[in-house]
Amino acid sequence: VQLQASGGGLMQAGGSLSVSCAASGFTFRSYTIGWFRQAPGKEREFVAGISRSAGTTQYGDSVKGRFAISRDNAKNTVYLQMNNLKPEDTAVYYCAATGAGIPISTSQGYAYWGQGTLVTVSS
Repeated sequence: VQLQASGGGLMQAGGSLSVSCAASGFTFRSYTIGWFRQAPGKEREFVAGISRSAGTTQYGDSVKGRFAISRDNAKNTVYLQMNNLKPEDTAVYYCAATGAGIPISTSQGYAYWGQGTLVTVSS
């Protein structure tokens, strides 16, 4: 089982960035996928989640209206489009997979985790 997050980088506040998560080694379309982030010295935070067929999405309060999650089951990939970035969005972003039918906002519900990609937003 592997989840490979990529696309992180350095951006200025107000800019946009898309990160992706490529999955392999399991039946991707059978899993709900979540994005979490963790900033230095802070707890891991739920960012967004998308159900197996993309029928349900969920967002953390701090990113609602700015971030959008999507998935392509044919490519075994989930995307997180981040717009109007703020310095407080700076964190390592992780993707994770759960067998639950809908997104779960707590990290304990996820069985598989990727290695993370760093997003840095400068003011």
